[in-house]
Amino acid sequence: MRLHQSFIGIWRRIENPGSFKLTEALFLRLLGLIYIAAFASLWPQVTGLIGSRGIVPAGQALTAMRDVLGYRALFEAPTLFWFGISDAALVWFCALGCVAGAALVVGRFARTAAAACFVLYLSLVTAGQPFMGFQWDALLLESGFLALFSGLPWLVWAYRFCLFRLMFESGVVKLLSHDPAWRSLRALRFHFLTQPLPNPLAYYAYRLPPEILDWCTAATLMIELVCPFLLFAPGRIRHTAATLLIFLQILIILTGNYAFFNLLTLAICLWAFDDRSFAPLSKLLNPPLPLITNPTLRRALAAALVFLLAIGALQVIGMFVAGSRPIRRLLGVIAPFQIVNSYGLFAVMTTSRPEIVLEGSEDQVHWHEYSFKYKPGELHRGLPMIAPYQPRLDWQMWFAALGIYQENSWVSGLMYRLMTGSEPVIKLINPPPFQTPPRYMRALVYDYKFTTPAERERSGAVWRRKLIGNWFGPVSLSGQ
Repeated sequence: MRLHQSFIGIWRRIENPGSFKLTEALFLRLLGLIYIAAFASLWPQVTGLIGSRGIVPAGQALTAMRDVLGYRALFEAPTLFWFGISDAALVWFCALGCVAGAALVVGRFARTAAAACFVLYLSLVTAGQPFMGFQWDALLLESGFLALFSGLPWLVWAYRFCLFRLMFESGVVKLLSHDPAWRSLRALRFHFLTQPLPNPLAYYAYRLPPEILDWCTAATLMIELVCPFLLFAPGRIRHTAATLLIFLQILIILTGNYAFFNLLTLAICLWAFDDRSFAPLSKLLNPPLPLITNPTLRRALAAALVFLLAIGALQVIGMFVAGSRPIRRLLGVIAPFQIVNSYGLFAVMTTSRPEIVLEGSEDQVHWHEYSFKYKPGELHRGLPMIAPYQPRLDWQMWFAALGIYQENSWVSGLMYRLMTGSEPVIKLINPPPFQTPPRYMRALVYDYKFTTPAERERSGAVWRRKLIGNWFGPVSLSGQ
């Protein structure tokens, strides 16, 4: 009898978790701002990355995919660009995404705006590979899709479970990878140097005493592995866990450039709090999104939301136990839509910083270095503070330096566009060191390290570097 009453109590708490109208209204407005940041960040880069004269033209990639997969390409690569793609269409999608995000911010046609943002961003992410495959792109699509269920009482549990998966999986992958830097609690001794785009504070964080950095590593793992479970606890415990998660995200924002990732995570953390926490903002957040009153539609959407929760649970379990073939097939079917994703940044901590440096030449004797806008290159240039903007080419160059050319063949597309003088691609980097495009190009790889404070004060240099060797090339348009 007592067990039955306890079950009824738990079920009522699930169906009636409290009032979250203000939480929902605030989250949707923040989601709109983050969508604006994502679309606006991509806007000036999109034609250079995937336009007709871009590094990896999306039109060619979609055509090749359709030739190989036939009609299956529509499901394996869901994008509106199957109906036609051009440089103008890419730009218009970014512009329309900003407009839809603004509608979310002001609370006008919120559900329609959320749907438009999701479809537009999914289309760009699908067409934008390899430059649109970051975890924050996936998180924005997943959290943006959940926004379509606004007005349902189960939504609070869906967002809390999304936050649980994001943080818990981020902690688990660090241990499952058996990476010695994480296992020995020394990961942060390297992180501030080796992260993709260090910001000004990262230079000083790297110089903290090793014991403090090791303690911070342990605290990070503790927050990522323990606090997610407390998101389902009663009030004060849940609020404390969410506060620790928020504190972690703020520290990451202060010491790195991770686009809109941490801002989006902070927004999702708000679902750990109910309307009492946001009562002072009630006048700004009203009117809330209209509730779904049609009982049939409400039940159907609730069932769909429960299905997504179940898929998320299976995905988490799959990290520890291999799923059955039907489960793997189901996860594979929905994977292209990125509505349930796996997460986990820095599963293996990089302990050195290789950097690719592109050079051009007219005679293969005198070589001149290309300069990127944000990634390390010139030794005296200061560290950038650019988030939530994301220079996607600079980021992708960081990943390329960790591998070999055969795993990053898009670099040849970058070199080709630079040697042919493609204006959209040239705009992605600093002005080239040539009045006309060079005849030859090559890619060298250097090991970069921070200078010591004494060296920096003496020379003004932020970096010092040592040549490792040739990464790719030399190449020319003539093949000679």
